Amino acid sequence: MDIRAKFLREFAKTRLPSSPGDAAPVTAAEIEALPAPAQRYLRFMGVVGRPRDWSFRAGFEGWFRFRPHRRFMACDAWQYTNRLGLGRAFHALMRFGYVVPIVGRDSYARGQGRVQIRLLDAYTYADLKGEAYDASGLVAYLNDVALLAPSMLLVPEVAWSAVDNSSFTLAITDQGHTVSARILVDERGALVEFTTTDRYYTDPDDPKNAQRVRWTTPVSGWERIDGRQLFTRAEARWHLPAGLFTYADFRPIPGALAFNVPPGE
Repeated sequence: MDIRAKFLREFAKTRLPSSPGDAAPVTAAEIEALPAPAQRYLRFMGVVGRPRDWSFRAGFEGWFRFRPHRRFMACDAWQYTNRLGLGRAFHALMRFGYVVPIVGRDSYARGQGRVQIRLLDAYTYADLKGEAYDASGLVAYLNDVALLAPSMLLVPEVAWSAVDNSSFTLAITDQGHTVSARILVDERGALVEFTTTDRYYTDPDDPKNAQRVRWTTPVSGWERIDGRQLFTRAEARWHLPAGLFTYADFRPIPGALAFNVPPGE
């Protein structure tokens, strides 16, 4: 199963905007009022002096699991994120027992989040919607742009607040939903960890019982490519009452990241 081709075909049918937005370069004066660690972060990411982004597509490879204490499954994933329509889609292909394909879709568009898990991409195991997934989808969007395209955060819908010399908070509002996250950076301004309590965990054995739980995406390293910083490895973790649950471990697919592209291109 070619998850990339399937993803592109499906997303080409979406109604997200497909024309460029404001491409004016980000200026140093534009970020002067932001908290000091936020300014450091934006400079490290190479945002200042570069035209602002309005969308991106990315591919990842790594490992994923649905339950704590279970083996990781090899995983390929593709995502598309769009600022103009404030939407995103994440498609992942895993193989249970290295044989049975499991396709996961995590999306947010027009204020609504949705999570689908399908065996062989033919039999639906879970199709989750509602306010918890609306909030979770918006937080996932915030995480996307913080890691890959931070110029997309320089919009009226996003509020930046000071915390201390090594962290700041971001709050984003869309379609009546507001979520926030804390961004921890090092002395260079490199993002070390994204953390929020506005995402909801769903136990696969009880998919209708979503629980608000701390969620983090720690980053292990960064490399500079074409004037931008790209993380070399990132994990996704739930901080459950029973303990830490790392469920995803991803690395970017070389050459897969593309900015300012229409859906499906």
